[in-house]
Amino acid sequence: MTTKTVWDKYSADIRRFILSKVKDETISDDILQDTFIKVHTKLHTLNDDTKLKPWLFSVARYTILDYFKTSKKVVELNDFKDEMDAQSTTHTEKDCLRGILVNLPKKYRDPIFLSDIMGLKQKDVAKRLHLPLPTIKSQIQRGRKQIAQGFMDCCGYKMNKKGYLVGEIQEKENCKICN
Repeated sequence: MTTKTVWDKYSADIRRFILSKVKDETISDDILQDTFIKVHTKLHTLNDDTKLKPWLFSVARYTILDYFKTSKKVVELNDFKDEMDAQSTTHTEKDCLRGILVNLPKKYRDPIFLSDIMGLKQKDVAKRLHLPLPTIKSQIQRGRKQIAQGFMDCCGYKMNKKGYLVGEIQEKENCKICN
């Protein structure tokens, strides 16, 4: 897949996403351009085309964060008030996962993020973190176990005979991580 193909198919969606975060069309266009420069230089590293769209939005999200870091813009909490209020009324597995990931030790969190969220192969994660591949494999496996344990501790999930988490999420007041 070429950068032009990706641009033609996804640039409008990515631009809307960026505009929803920065609220300025000129800045949105600049961030969109920066995003696609990154996409162009790293597109060859994406091995699974089914992960293209989530990867693009991830690149855009990090480019937006870079913009806010470098522009020294003050982000008003009021801008996110509605978003935060909407999140506080419903309790989802995403809320728990966010809390579990934040509490994971960095040595597990970084490899998990790179492999499971960014979609990198474990050997690429090892190169990026400058660690041996067996170490990365072990850290990812241990990190996944800690995430599963976090769901069991936090939300009352159980592990079935096949090794899958089963159960229903508890109310937010009963959640040990989100509350």
